[in-house]
Amino acid sequence: MTTRLNKFIAETGFCSRREADRLIGGRCVTVNGHPAGTGAVVGEGDVVLVNGQPLRAREARKAGGRRHVYIALNKPVGITCTTESAVKGNIVDFVGHEQRIFPVGRLDKDSEGLILMTSNGNIVNQILRAENNHQKEYLVAVNKPVTDEFLRGMARGVRIHNETTLPCRASRIAKFGFRIVLQQGLNRQIRLMAAAFDYRVTQLRRVRIDNVKIGALKPGQWRNLTDAELKGLLPQQLDW
Repeated sequence: MTTRLNKFIAETGFCSRREADRLIGGRCVTVNGHPAGTGAVVGEGDVVLVNGQPLRAREARKAGGRRHVYIALNKPVGITCTTESAVKGNIVDFVGHEQRIFPVGRLDKDSEGLILMTSNGNIVNQILRAENNHQKEYLVAVNKPVTDEFLRGMARGVRIHNETTLPCRASRIAKFGFRIVLQQGLNRQIRLMAAAFDYRVTQLRRVRIDNVKIGALKPGQWRNLTDAELKGLLPQQLDW
């Protein structure tokens, strides 16, 4: 029985499938001593190395336990959502988990709030794909009073990155603050959307991803997801 190489790498918890594809494309992965190409497959007994180092097999799941790690982190401002160890303040070193985990999506360095991290590289794209309608809720502070016109414009969609953002929900929560619920995650999306109406974001905090809420987590704190949260987030995922 064979498995696609990117899936094999992701299942060890080394990185996501997307990152595995990048490593394979950069000729950083070998199978049985030969550089692997895009679409490569591996079978039992094949030796896979990434940058010359063997992949460590994930420990078998304990009875009643989980095979993978799933945590919710309240990311502080100043932490960068990257797995690159050379980047000071990277999110992996900040959490310091005993298992190899990586972020699902990202929050800007200047933003704070809820971000999910996992050792399961197979679920990352499932959560990030906009067509899966995963909601992300943010509380945003801006430099000018929030008007009805501004909220309507944000909700309709805004032209950024040469595309128009999907319709969303936006509501006022304070004179200089609003709540927004998105179903996509373009780079610096909320900041660029606000800038299109001549608003500058002064604080941005994500408080919910689908059924997972930030709750009482203080900046820098994290917790494991509950079974109920996992079932709501990944209803089709059976291998936790």
